Amino acid sequence: MGEATPTAAVTATKLDVEGTSFPASLTPPGSSKTHFLAGAGARGLEIGGRFVVFTAIGVYLEESAVPAIAARWKGKAADELAGSADFFKDVYSGAFEKFTRVSMVLPLTGQQYSEKVAENCVAQWTAAGIYTDAESAAIEKFKDVFRSESFAPGSSILFTQSPTGLLTVAFSKDGSIPEATAAAIENKALAEAVLESIIGERGVSPEAKRSLAMRMWEIMNEAEGVAEVGQAQLVTA
Repeated sequence: MGEATPTAAVTATKLDVEGTSFPASLTPPGSSKTHFLAGAGARGLEIGGRFVVFTAIGVYLEESAVPAIAARWKGKAADELAGSADFFKDVYSGAFEKFTRVSMVLPLTGQQYSEKVAENCVAQWTAAGIYTDAESAAIEKFKDVFRSESFAPGSSILFTQSPTGLLTVAFSKDGSIPEATAAAIENKALAEAVLESIIGERGVSPEAKRSLAMRMWEIMNEAEGVAEVGQAQLVTA
């Protein structure tokens, strides 16, 4: 596990957010596939008249995401992607793997983090009319995974989301990508909602959303020939 060996054709570059470095590509815990950095940004709140950053977030996608997303969105303007809820829905619900790294800028307890994510997920499901006993049970499992955890600055929470609905959770104390995972929760709504809470219509990181839209616009245009044959390979920089 860790940074992936580059292949060819789609260019991805690393990004630095609030002192956190996100490599151009990696292989997530619970996966054997290379993912490229689709976007990254900070999450924070206005407190006392200033913007306080709590976490830096990187969103990675499996390489097959490029032709899948390009089929509908290639040729659209970058600002159109950034302003489209449907574009981001195609990312977080697409039939390809996604990996999200949430790195701490300020210390946070696992309970603080999981309660906020759970609150956002339940609100999304309730509004959509899809909050069932299965989702309630999945949320309780999710909160249990974090109950005894505590995250210092520089540590990370890692989510791997499979297209079948498996959400794999892992933790890193130093920003590295571990092989071991902390839990795997089988619930498609939860798997999608974790990323939706970041880049969805009410996503907590507008910066990560815009970064993802701009970078995907660039990648789709650079990968024109590759996308047409339905395959995308990766070049890191």
